[in-house]
Amino acid sequence: MRGLSSRARNYALGVPSAPEPIDPTALTGRTIIVTGGSRGIGAGVARHLAGRGAQLVLTARRRPMLDEITRELTASGTHVITAALDVADREGALRLAERTMAEFGSIDGLVLNAQSFRPVTPLLEVSPEDLELLMHTGPAAALWYMQAVVPHMAATGRGRIVTMGSALGITGGAGYGPYAASKEAIRSLTRTAATEWGPLGITVNCVLPASAAHRAPPADSDPERLAAFRAMYEQNPVGRDGDAEHDIAPLIAFLLSDASSYITGQSISADGGGILRA
Repeated sequence: MRGLSSRARNYALGVPSAPEPIDPTALTGRTIIVTGGSRGIGAGVARHLAGRGAQLVLTARRRPMLDEITRELTASGTHVITAALDVADREGALRLAERTMAEFGSIDGLVLNAQSFRPVTPLLEVSPEDLELLMHTGPAAALWYMQAVVPHMAATGRGRIVTMGSALGITGGAGYGPYAASKEAIRSLTRTAATEWGPLGITVNCVLPASAAHRAPPADSDPERLAAFRAMYEQNPVGRDGDAEHDIAPLIAFLLSDASSYITGQSISADGGGILRA
């Protein structure tokens, strides 16, 4: 029996084997909702979670882009359902949670990635519409989705929620006032949710990602903003932008897994050390 593994040798000898160790980072069979899952960070997260065996519920505003990634993931064997929704639509969030329960029977995780953005604007020029859009699609939308899924998570005694913050909320950034304020509101909401729902077995954490290349404007359309994007990486310790699927999504996957069960209310940067420049 030389050359056989210990498990195979025990089987051949009729000796009972110890059960296979359970991987606490596994996501196989877990049902996870990802808002804004059709492009950018959301699409990268969807691809990574699909590769880890998760069942996915993806939302986005634009149906064609949503259909495109759905075809890609379905071809790889992932069970995916989608909904073309405005992330600020509270009733839409409630309907989506009920549909997810009907399709999969559980909601194990929620990744709150979607949020609208406004052009870089000095504070003195920010309009009520600018502020309302960012607050409605940021912290308000995060709360509506939390309200939609938490009762279902609480019924099973387990749930994982990951919100998206930004280093700009901590450091500030000229021209990004409403965006930075909305991201800080999301971090505050994360801490409150973690406090209230920890006894229910639900953890809530915030990721501060740096994966911005997909948002960079064409060189000839907004030179000032493009220069700001490039400057982000001049003193970054890792020296590059983050890849949504391979740099940002693994952290999110960890926070969705059982391995993170004692981590909640935290803000964790996935930015190549960019926060160190502050």
